[in-house]
Amino acid sequence: MSLFRRIRASLRAFFPRRYTWPALDILLPGGQDLHLVGSIHMGTRDMSPLPDGLVKELKKADALVVEADISGSESPFTDTGTPPTLEERLDAAQFAELERYAGELDLPLSMLQTLPLWQIAMVLQATQAQRLGLRGDYGIDYQLLHLARARQLPVIELEGAQSQVALLRRLPEEGKLLLDDTLTHWHTNARLLQTMIGWWLNAPPAEERLALPSTFSESLYDVLMNERNQAWCTMLNALPPGRYVVAVGALHLYGEGNLPSLLR
Repeated sequence: MSLFRRIRASLRAFFPRRYTWPALDILLPGGQDLHLVGSIHMGTRDMSPLPDGLVKELKKADALVVEADISGSESPFTDTGTPPTLEERLDAAQFAELERYAGELDLPLSMLQTLPLWQIAMVLQATQAQRLGLRGDYGIDYQLLHLARARQLPVIELEGAQSQVALLRRLPEEGKLLLDDTLTHWHTNARLLQTMIGWWLNAPPAEERLALPSTFSESLYDVLMNERNQAWCTMLNALPPGRYVVAVGALHLYGEGNLPSLLR
């Protein structure tokens, strides 16, 4: 890294710029100038349009970096065959919890019967978010992708939707642990969503080590957060020198093993 870049990096570390959205700037040794944004994949109407300052950051960027390009209409989910019934795959307590929360969301169990357990967890989480007034087309990464496409700005995927689905399919027991965590932390998930919406509508937290409520078991946190953060860190350090807006799930910016701490 040149002397000028070292000085810039030091200044950023000691005098970080604060934004009205969850974001921070990191300059990597290879000359990759990152504007790291804490995205929410589903948002409220008030979260559109994006802040003017964020749009300006995108205009200055050489590329937009996202977890996956979700701007298309194709589904990453494909038929996985017919699994055993839910009563066979879940114990009585788990089935009762699933029945309870599916009922609250007006989701018929017949619609869930043929899905793998990880996908049931995803359906529950998405439907819960919709009930809280969130929609996919107001999601931060979705809006950034459409702005990037309109400006013919290159888009770089850290994973891609198919890779994300492949990760979920590799979870033991069809992802039963993800479904367990979704049911166990049902109300905590809702509060966490509302907290993250507040980061965009009001003010983001200043501390990356912010203590957030846990909604994952330790083993699942390692797979879905720690391992992915480490892989993304390697990919971002391998980018050509340039300016990048990097949009990843907001929880990846905070807590133990967060992406900014790895990049630094």
